[in-house]
Amino acid sequence: MNRVDLTGFLTLAKREVLRFVRRPRNTFAPPFITNVLYFSVFGVVLGERVGTVADVPYILFILPGLVVLGAVSNAFENASFSIFHGRWNEYIHEVLTSPLSYAGMVWAYVLSSALRGLLVGGLIAGVGWGIVSALYRPVPVEHPLYLIAFMLVITLLFASLGVVGGLLAEDFDDLTVMNQFILRPLVFFGAVFYSLGDLPPALRQVSLANPMVYMVNGVRYGFLGFAEVDPRLSLAVLAGMTVAAVLLDVWLFERGYGLTD
Repeated sequence: MNRVDLTGFLTLAKREVLRFVRRPRNTFAPPFITNVLYFSVFGVVLGERVGTVADVPYILFILPGLVVLGAVSNAFENASFSIFHGRWNEYIHEVLTSPLSYAGMVWAYVLSSALRGLLVGGLIAGVGWGIVSALYRPVPVEHPLYLIAFMLVITLLFASLGVVGGLLAEDFDDLTVMNQFILRPLVFFGAVFYSLGDLPPALRQVSLANPMVYMVNGVRYGFLGFAEVDPRLSLAVLAGMTVAAVLLDVWLFERGYGLTD
């Protein structure tokens, strides 16, 4: 980046980060409360009946999936809302007329949204660590490098997809539909609450078509060292998807798709 581009990138990224950091009740309180309920109902109450999955307590088994759910949902939501809100109130025009390059604009939105996803994912991991440690044992991190790599890739991927969602949305209801009726069902059917090995062979093959399976599987491998799909292959495919999504964002910005009348 040249000096002008770097200054513009840092300024836009700072604005986007401050937008959610300054509203902790909206950013951090809902996932905290929601996941306390998830861990209490699914982990503690249901977990007593399920027992163990893959030789670990059920509450520990579902923790990585809940981390993925919170991280990708918030990364997607932040990017899509920021882009759409800027379009809706027409202040995104100031960004478009600045000397900042289109790639710089995209990276500012993507990185700030990915940061929100990482922060929320870390919050959920902390909630899970406290509950699991109190009931069973401290949460292990068997492969920290894989865990970091998967968390970075999936938050960047969904932040990039959130930019596309913000450009496609025609009203605020579209944002709700994308997050609640497309994204979250994919995560819930992505082996968050169950092992792929518990499914009939036909359903297991269908589940493998869901990209969320590979994300949950990768983060679970980072925490527990348990993988039902090769984590190296999963990480490579997800990284490729992330690069493609970022390039798509830049291409859409360059053409002004959804940004101009």
